[in-house]
Amino acid sequence: MHILLVEDNLSIIKGLEYSLVKNNYQFSYKTTINETKEYLNKNKVDLIILDITLPDGNGFDLFLNTIKNKKIPTIFLTAQDEEEYIVKGLEIGGEDYLTKPFSTKELLVRINKILKRNQNSSIIKVKDISFDMDKMIVLKGNNKIDLTSLELKLLHLLFLNINKVVSRNTILDKIWEWTGNDVDNHTVTVYFKRIREKIKSDIIITIKGIGYRIDI
Repeated sequence: MHILLVEDNLSIIKGLEYSLVKNNYQFSYKTTINETKEYLNKNKVDLIILDITLPDGNGFDLFLNTIKNKKIPTIFLTAQDEEEYIVKGLEIGGEDYLTKPFSTKELLVRINKILKRNQNSSIIKVKDISFDMDKMIVLKGNNKIDLTSLELKLLHLLFLNINKVVSRNTILDKIWEWTGNDVDNHTVTVYFKRIREKIKSDIIITIKGIGYRIDI
């Protein structure tokens, strides 16, 4: 997911860049309205964090004249904490409004909720791994992960049961259904080891003696 920060405070820029990249978001920033307009004409952005007071104008005007038409979810981030500003930001179409100084952890929670609410429901994202349930494609960030047909089906089975344990017996039955091969527990362990190596992520949790789970 690509997040654009429109902000002219260098310390805030550096702090959010560190936190967002650490949480597997693609991060870009612009410091003026003109730079932002030019950038949005050439790049796809999933969410914007927008300061209201910018060197060359007002963030509300930028939102109304450019961002709103592009239907990009926007969080207003500003030192303006008066009620009238907060109400205006939400009334004109902002997804959220956060005043400075702010908690980075709180901002990350709000970002995550907004992105989940706005993203295509057929795409399930867990940490840096996205599974497009319609296209049967797995992405790490923006890069497609090459899985075998069986590996893809096994990972799909876990994504279909988010927050629930899929037992080894269920997995063994599914492998038989998909391939006609009678495999044992050791083979299942090997399959999931290979999947983990390919996705390079810790999203698959082993429930010892029972099965596997992915939490969102």
